[in-house]
Amino acid sequence: MDAATPVPTLIRKKRDGERLEDAEIRSFVRGVTEGTAQQGQIGAMLMAIRLRGMDAAETLALTQAMAGSGRALSWPPAWHGLLVDKHSTGGVGDKVSLALAPALAACGCKVPMISGRGLGHTGGTLDKLEAIPGFRVSQSPEEVTDGGGAVGVTAGCGVPMGCPWGPKGMDGTG
Repeated sequence: MDAATPVPTLIRKKRDGERLEDAEIRSFVRGVTEGTAQQGQIGAMLMAIRLRGMDAAETLALTQAMAGSGRALSWPPAWHGLLVDKHSTGGVGDKVSLALAPALAACGCKVPMISGRGLGHTGGTLDKLEAIPGFRVSQSPEEVTDGGGAVGVTAGCGVPMGCPWGPKGMDGTG
């Protein structure tokens, strides 16, 4: 964590309605992904952000810091123009992904679904898929690409594929 901007200082700043600088946001995300920010601090920061909001520049900086915290997947050139994503924000027991992804694959699209688990009372897409005997959601980036090439759709957890923010930034915060 950047010694100049410890997490409690960032929490107070956002709690008091001040704008966070790009470097401060990157420092916070780095603390989350590297494990130096405590779970309670993460929750407090997210609550301060929820209550005080973020301007467009802060939102952009947070999005870029989160996206840059992991490994970017690359796709074969032959997939250009065929890649699609259906992402849910949850809500009422999202079942659309499970039907839509294979339908899109049947139309020739490539659908690498990077899904979540434990999302509310209905569970996430991964929870539903893990209920299928033998279905494996922990896949390497190479397996995602291979599966997408073979059948057009793959579904897996983002964490082993280089999405460290997800479980650390959201689990247990409600």
